[in-house]
Amino acid sequence: MDERLEALVRQFEELQLELADPELWKDPSRAADLRRRQGEIEPAAERARELEKARAELRDLQQLAQSDDEDLCKLAAEEQTGLEERIASLDAEITDLLSPRDPRDDKDVIVEVRAGAGGDEAALFAGELLRMYGRYAERHNWQVEMIDESPTTIGGFKEVIFAVKGRGAYSRLRFESGVHRVQRVPETEAQGRIHTSTITVAVLPETEDVELHIDPQELRIDTYRSGGAGGQHVNKTESAVRITHLPTGIVVICQDEKSQHKNRDKAMRVLRARLMERLQSEAHAELAQERRAQVGTGDRSERVRTYNFPQGRVTDHRIGFTTHRLGEILDGDLDELFDALRRELR
Repeated sequence: MDERLEALVRQFEELQLELADPELWKDPSRAADLRRRQGEIEPAAERARELEKARAELRDLQQLAQSDDEDLCKLAAEEQTGLEERIASLDAEITDLLSPRDPRDDKDVIVEVRAGAGGDEAALFAGELLRMYGRYAERHNWQVEMIDESPTTIGGFKEVIFAVKGRGAYSRLRFESGVHRVQRVPETEAQGRIHTSTITVAVLPETEDVELHIDPQELRIDTYRSGGAGGQHVNKTESAVRITHLPTGIVVICQDEKSQHKNRDKAMRVLRARLMERLQSEAHAELAQERRAQVGTGDRSERVRTYNFPQGRVTDHRIGFTTHRLGEILDGDLDELFDALRRELR
């Protein structure tokens, strides 16, 4: 094991010993700091141990391959190929785990999905993307909280906004921002022709009040009666909230809750996330311009992924990743794709 990984494993073992000391828990703040640090390095330390074990097994196989027994040499060579692939995979995974982290990686996120070109078909697929992200969140024991939605009469969504809460949510979902294209034959298409529709996705890290101060005097807050289904509640209560940030013109509407107070809180969360994204985009405008000149814009106007139903294919155009596991992808089995995106685009 090289010195860097030895130091990592040693640090992890030292943290384990400290956390096992009953005296530590008399200082909850220090205990929490040590647990947080342990959680940060544990994945890399475990992979480092696996890597050292695999390298030891490889050394044993290389010795067997020098045996005079022909069958034993053949068996050792076959196992050696698989073990070398495993070592390369572990090495890449450790490098990824030890790479500098985005300080926003562990933040909760707000996801905005909107139907683009394609009318009803785009709205239907927006609903399928909502389900895909929901199923992915379930796999990681994250919580999904609906913020606002504009459903269509056929079961899709013109727009849906929701929060995903859980450790690492932003680090996994951040690359979903962009234009998602779907190619398939709509159920209403009598001629069997393939239609192409688009859906835009925005993923915004949630921002706390302490990170971004918003002057209340720069807000215009309007309340009105919620639209859509809702029975008597819709007719009697002005629970829907529209917040306009006057300096930027950003408008956020929330009418998902029956309580005006809850709708206002949710709308403010979305507003903070959008304002922070705008500030960060402006701060990095020069760097973004340089990157556009080299590798393309990466803006939301660009297509990031295609879901081709006739071929059962999903292609992420940014990294040239293609899989024919369309059904599994739409059922939330996204880790293989997200791991490839993190390796290539972090």
